[in-house]
Amino acid sequence: MTDRIASSALYQQVADRLRRRIYQHQLRPGEAIDEKALCDELGISRTPLREALKVLNAEGLVELVPRRGCFVKRLDIAELDELFPVMAVLEGLCAREAVRRATPPDLARLEEIHAELERYAAEGNIDDYYEQNRRFHQVVQELSGNRWLQRVSADLRRIMRLARHEQLTVPGRLQASLEEHRSVMEAFRSGDAERADRCMQEHLIQQGVALDRLAANGDDPAVVV
Repeated sequence: MTDRIASSALYQQVADRLRRRIYQHQLRPGEAIDEKALCDELGISRTPLREALKVLNAEGLVELVPRRGCFVKRLDIAELDELFPVMAVLEGLCAREAVRRATPPDLARLEEIHAELERYAAEGNIDDYYEQNRRFHQVVQELSGNRWLQRVSADLRRIMRLARHEQLTVPGRLQASLEEHRSVMEAFRSGDAERADRCMQEHLIQQGVALDRLAANGDDPAVVV
């Protein structure tokens, strides 16, 4: 079975492949990138691979270590503790602006995603719940209408995805997350931008709290699967 690439924008496709593998934990936190093996697998030279790794390094997904090579970024709990409050403020602002700009079709779109969250939570399906949650946040960012806010939020969320959905594995966290989403949706339905901001911030902060609980129990949120 081959997975070879042939394209004019080679390094971008390579970066896309590696990014997906990192998010899916096929390349795990702290793991060294085997450049020769990847070049052989993808049928490419070292040049596009190294350009792709530079892209991922700029995104904070890998670390280039002089004389040692390239490694998948490993987030520690201190970094997550710094990241979540920043994301809370940014995504709260996204929610505030999105409420002010949302049209009836926009609200219907969010309702559709929220219905999926309800379904997956009822099933205890963490993987699909996580994906719908990610989609919900992405749509809220888009609805904010602020391209700079979207850009910064998206950049940081790419880093947050290194921790994947581990916070949802904390006992009771899945249902708590759903309750937080219900509060956000109620703010959207009522057109309450201030409440949407507060609820979204609380939602992000509670994700960080859940990861702190994992670390306190001896589980590393960067490597739990």
